[in-house]
Amino acid sequence: MDKLRVMVVDDEPGMRLGVKRVLRDLVIRMPEVDHPVGFEIEEYEDGKSALERIEYAPPDLLLLDHRLPDTTGMDILDQVRTSDDSDMLVIMITAYASIETALSAAKRGAYDFLAKPFTPDELTSAVRKAAGRLIVQREAKRLAEEKRQVRFQFISVLAHELKAPLNAVEGYLRLINDRSLGDDLGAYSEMIARSLVRVDGMRKLIFDLLDMTRIESGQKTRSFEEFDVRELAEEIVETYRMEAADRDIAIEMHADAPVPIIADRGEIKMVISNLVSNAVKYNRDGGRVDVTLRKPDDEIEIKVADTGIGIKPEDLDKLFGDFVRIRNPKTKDILGSGLGLSTVKKITTLYDGDVSVASEPDKGSTFTVILSAAPEKGEE
Repeated sequence: MDKLRVMVVDDEPGMRLGVKRVLRDLVIRMPEVDHPVGFEIEEYEDGKSALERIEYAPPDLLLLDHRLPDTTGMDILDQVRTSDDSDMLVIMITAYASIETALSAAKRGAYDFLAKPFTPDELTSAVRKAAGRLIVQREAKRLAEEKRQVRFQFISVLAHELKAPLNAVEGYLRLINDRSLGDDLGAYSEMIARSLVRVDGMRKLIFDLLDMTRIESGQKTRSFEEFDVRELAEEIVETYRMEAADRDIAIEMHADAPVPIIADRGEIKMVISNLVSNAVKYNRDGGRVDVTLRKPDDEIEIKVADTGIGIKPEDLDKLFGDFVRIRNPKTKDILGSGLGLSTVKKITTLYDGDVSVASEPDKGSTFTVILSAAPEKGEE
């Protein structure tokens, strides 16, 4: 259980003891945090010792008496407002309650106001409200920082993924511009072909990014219809058959009957395309890819197996993250954005499903996607 530090500054021992008794067993629960929050109490009878403590260890909540032996609560408010950069909240306590006093305290930064004598329920209510505000503020700050870090990581990875192909294309263009191989255009055919491959890779990265951001933001327009997944998968397999044939890789479809689903055709196409593309790309020459479709009960099972380079057990958990590409000597020359499997994972979640992988290094991998055959459409 997390603890919020509460500092009670009051010259009346009975008041400090009463506050401590009420708060020491108080526990609050809020939907913003997944664990209960309790309180640790510190007591101070004068302003000087309280300010010394606040200077190097500010509390989360400060219960501050208006009248103190050596100063006033207003003076302390002025000092902590100008010197303290924490998110500490202050609840003023006074026996001289008036609208003027409350307004003056609020202008100096007090969060709330308690008039003496107050009941345990009034104290509990004020502390609950202040603690809730503090927790929400901190959670918002944490999420903002997390978002900033994710954005920074996203930009860093994107820059890294674009830097290499851009440098390669620039290098080839400079060689061509300088006529490094003479004036015969045919001498530059390989450079041009390699540049086009790099450009195609950058284009795919951009398309993958657009797909991912549309799905995550909920801005992608979803159009649900009933169609046969077997028919769609056959179309996708045909588009990769020529690429596979260039490396003598066989692709086979396995589906005994139509596999109907109510879904967004484009989303299911992305799932199957990414899996088949990877199965070809990470396969060995002379290997094979098997695409198997089944419809157990109210679910759709899409299984894509290959005889490729496989994945080490320690790398399996990383596969479905954004921009994740397993780097090793066998994959160093294989181009990709590192977003394909991340997009597959996000889409399967939309269909109350999941994606899993079984793999052995140098033997191959099998990706299995389970989807609801008639998912809740949600907002389209």
